[in-house]
Amino acid sequence: MKSPEQLAFFETNDLERALVGSGYTTLIGTDEAGRGPLAGPVVAGAAILPGKHSLENLTDSKLLSEKQRHVLAREITASALAWGVAFVHPAEIDSINILQASLQAMSEAVRRAEKTLQADLILIDGNKTLPLARDQRAIVKGDRLCPSISAASILAKVARDAYMVWLDGVYPGYGFRRHKGYPTKAHRQAIERLGPTPIHRKTFRGVREFLG
Repeated sequence: MKSPEQLAFFETNDLERALVGSGYTTLIGTDEAGRGPLAGPVVAGAAILPGKHSLENLTDSKLLSEKQRHVLAREITASALAWGVAFVHPAEIDSINILQASLQAMSEAVRRAEKTLQADLILIDGNKTLPLARDQRAIVKGDRLCPSISAASILAKVARDAYMVWLDGVYPGYGFRRHKGYPTKAHRQAIERLGPTPIHRKTFRGVREFLG
């Protein structure tokens, strides 16, 4: 197998091809959405893409428009060999912290995807590996370097945004439809005016100050 130093020489779009060329056969990418918000779950996606696919414009979900994400999410779920999405909700985030919740969500998304097809290498966006006894690589900016991680990023973002739009109807007045739980000025003002809801992260600054 090639060393990490050798892999670093491959161009961005060839990273996954390099990994396959180094002896792996099936790669699963995973990423999360929603580490920074004051409310709502952290959501992870996982995806195994075919070696040859027609998906275009795969990149970090944050670099895409909402319309582009929705189009790509439909294409990903239609063409992926396997995919999964998992949620970790605010009570669990407050219990174990957001980093551990993110790793837990990604681990569960991988497990759900692998009910369809088992991978032999997990690719994780970021610099932390998952609490799984598996061959895996953490890749900084992996959502821009690896198509399977990009696909996972898009699935996670689309699923989380849709859930936050639904929560807007459950908890009116907070503007979840617009800001998706992120700490915008309007969201902070709503928390100060109305108080935190059950789906706010009680250990986060911007929420804990208003817990009575």
